[in-house]
Amino acid sequence: MANPAYDKVPPPENAALAAFLSYLVPGLGQIYQGRVGKGILFFVCVYTLFFYGMSLGSWRNVYLPDTAGEDSQTNPWNLPRWAANLYNRPHFVGQFWVGVAAWPAAYQYNVYDPRRNDDPPLGGFERQPSEAVLQELQRNGDKTWDLAWVYTVIAGVLNVMVIYDAFAGPAFVVRPGRREEPPANATVLPSVTP
Repeated sequence: MANPAYDKVPPPENAALAAFLSYLVPGLGQIYQGRVGKGILFFVCVYTLFFYGMSLGSWRNVYLPDTAGEDSQTNPWNLPRWAANLYNRPHFVGQFWVGVAAWPAAYQYNVYDPRRNDDPPLGGFERQPSEAVLQELQRNGDKTWDLAWVYTVIAGVLNVMVIYDAFAGPAFVVRPGRREEPPANATVLPSVTP
């Protein structure tokens, strides 16, 4: 039996815009829809996980490498260069979904020239570390660096659910002025007043 205190609501009219806003910044779509508390909760949780993971990884674990070559080792299926690079570092596919926080990595991938290392764009933020730096992080990091990229990937994947929540909208709305009534098969105890 339907509860008259609740109305099922159709997806919001601007569901795609809300989902896109939640992709850009976790929780922004929910805030746009008026679900401010939920939006702030998503923002704090996803970004805390993401940036904590980045700090554990010495701010060097979110990047898209340029490792694809012409050989079968780095490009086994003769993919386009960008697809082969994603194949070589699938972590970034998960990190990408955290939104604008991962965009510097895509920017660095497109504009960074390792032959001109004098003034890297964005100060080198989310740029592919050199092989020597990666070796040092692996050697001296006691697995913390590996755990750090796992945190950033989980944050990105969690934001996929935040995006879906913004797209789907609220599951129900409590109509103002209506009391919630107990289900038909519930036993109602008489109220005792002192």
